[in-house]
Amino acid sequence: MQYVGLDKQIRKNNFNSILLLISFPALLLGMVYLFLYFTKGEYGEDQNTLFARYIPFVLIAVAIWFFIAWTGHSAFIKMATHSKPLERMENKRVYNLLENLCISQGMKMPKLNIIDDDSLNAFASGISERSYSISLSKGIIEKLNDEELEGVIAHELSHIKNRDVRLLIISIIFVGIFAFLAELAFRSLRFAGSGKKSKDSKGSGAIILIAIAITAVAYLLSILLRFGISRKREYLADAGAADMTKRPHALANALRKISEDPYIEAVESRDVAQLFIGNPKPSSHKASWDNMFATHPPIEKRIALLDQFA
Repeated sequence: MQYVGLDKQIRKNNFNSILLLISFPALLLGMVYLFLYFTKGEYGEDQNTLFARYIPFVLIAVAIWFFIAWTGHSAFIKMATHSKPLERMENKRVYNLLENLCISQGMKMPKLNIIDDDSLNAFASGISERSYSISLSKGIIEKLNDEELEGVIAHELSHIKNRDVRLLIISIIFVGIFAFLAELAFRSLRFAGSGKKSKDSKGSGAIILIAIAITAVAYLLSILLRFGISRKREYLADAGAADMTKRPHALANALRKISEDPYIEAVESRDVAQLFIGNPKPSSHKASWDNMFATHPPIEKRIALLDQFA
């Protein structure tokens, strides 16, 4: 079954995502400017002059951080999820499902990884054809039938095809910068509080409190920007998978089973959690605050949308 306007939705969503990603460095520079503005009395120099002086250092530091994270993302994600390569001879069934889908879409076959966990979940990652991969838990391979597993694999292939994984990894890198700065500000406050009390220490404490307030707000805004990328793309990947397999009911059934046991014990990072087809971390479905800041849309809504086309 053909999903009307799917290509148009993909183009629109990609454009909006690019705008969101441009917002991350703009937010970082805005955070630096605000810090200089509120502490100008301490420095005794015009904040615009200071800002212009610090811009190159900020951009160089971000570039170094980004380069390290960009080149090492595959290793970092494997470490965070404890995923390992799945060889063809270990499971020909999974390889055949993936290979057939890739042939039908004219796509190069991504690498396959397995997570040694009996729960049901999966994710795609990578930034290029050389690094694209799909990771499946042992539980999802064993507990889904062929049609359901094909729907899950098609969902992850849609993320790769739509370049979602690249954008999500970029957003994870930027959010990591804000998280690091916020953590650094909090640690600085604890360090300042353990020293001797003096006039200078009080001034330093005020600067640190300003830094904490600004980095906390910037971190919150970066998380909201990340949600703008991740939540909508799950719906789009579901639609792409249904279009790819022509069996939306199979993916809907797979999501029902995944919703019963998505918890992957090895996954501790919230950033990596957003890559999965279902939230791999335990959460309270009754808490409206949790739902507001969830990286995934409610799985019940995703199933309901797929059922409309079944």
